[in-house]
Amino acid sequence: MPDRLSNPGAAATPVVGIGWRHPHYDALLERRPALGFLEVHSENFFAEGGAALAVLEQARAHYSLSLHGVGLSLGAVAGVDPWHLDQLDRLVQRMEPVRVSDHASFARGRFNGATVHAADLLPIPFSHEALDVLCANVQRVQDRLQRRFMVENISSYLRWKTLSDAPPLSEPDFLSALARRTGCALLVDVNNIYVNALNAQRHGAVGDPVQHCLSWLDAMAPADVGEIHLAGHCRVSAVPGDASLGEIVIDDHGSRVCEEVWRIYQHAVQRFGLIPTLIEWDTDIPALDVLLDEAARASAMSQAASGVSP
Repeated sequence: MPDRLSNPGAAATPVVGIGWRHPHYDALLERRPALGFLEVHSENFFAEGGAALAVLEQARAHYSLSLHGVGLSLGAVAGVDPWHLDQLDRLVQRMEPVRVSDHASFARGRFNGATVHAADLLPIPFSHEALDVLCANVQRVQDRLQRRFMVENISSYLRWKTLSDAPPLSEPDFLSALARRTGCALLVDVNNIYVNALNAQRHGAVGDPVQHCLSWLDAMAPADVGEIHLAGHCRVSAVPGDASLGEIVIDDHGSRVCEEVWRIYQHAVQRFGLIPTLIEWDTDIPALDVLLDEAARASAMSQAASGVSP
């Protein structure tokens, strides 16, 4: 596996990409807009052949690719599914992506004597025991892929109570320890940090959510951060049909990046430098030009925040 880099994603100019989803396959290949990279969900291309893989091969001829997984279940005590890792390794060897990532979450476990997969990004406690599990699974992935892996912070709608007497770590300390122990990079999703802060504010656990996010970023070592994600979120009733209990914020990737998240992103670029940035959009997907417009704003903002001339 490559040695840890001083900054895994630092560049002289902004590198901004978009999440490439099925509705934009044809338009992007026809227009070939200027983008730093395309990110796709790894699991959508695990088949040995077929149209999806053929389209990805076409994109690879014109763009750098980033493979972003949602199913490795890196935080699972049951461990990483060998079949899933086999498929990912084969895809990595075939596509030679610039980055490979998944989430600090779990989805896989034992239930009624069988191994089941929840098909969701479920949160893990920020305990020392959970850190040991996550480190072991991330190290296994890196050993198999023979490359530095990236792990993303998630949006979470519940909080675990740890069983040990030791207090839980903060999320930045937890992720920093993961990077230190495994040599992996961190994929910082700015929108996820803000969503969690807004939801925590409902319970009085956070004061100013933007300031909370800025402090979260300040707790991270720039050398550990390899990519930033930007996306939109929405507000829904905490209990469907009962407005009396207020709203929760959901990371639905279904709208433009809000102004507060842009402000947090500006701070992230000032702290971490010009690292790769992705615009994510997974629900209510608009025309390709909307994503390109968001990508252009990210590029311009990162240049301004870092002092780079256009």
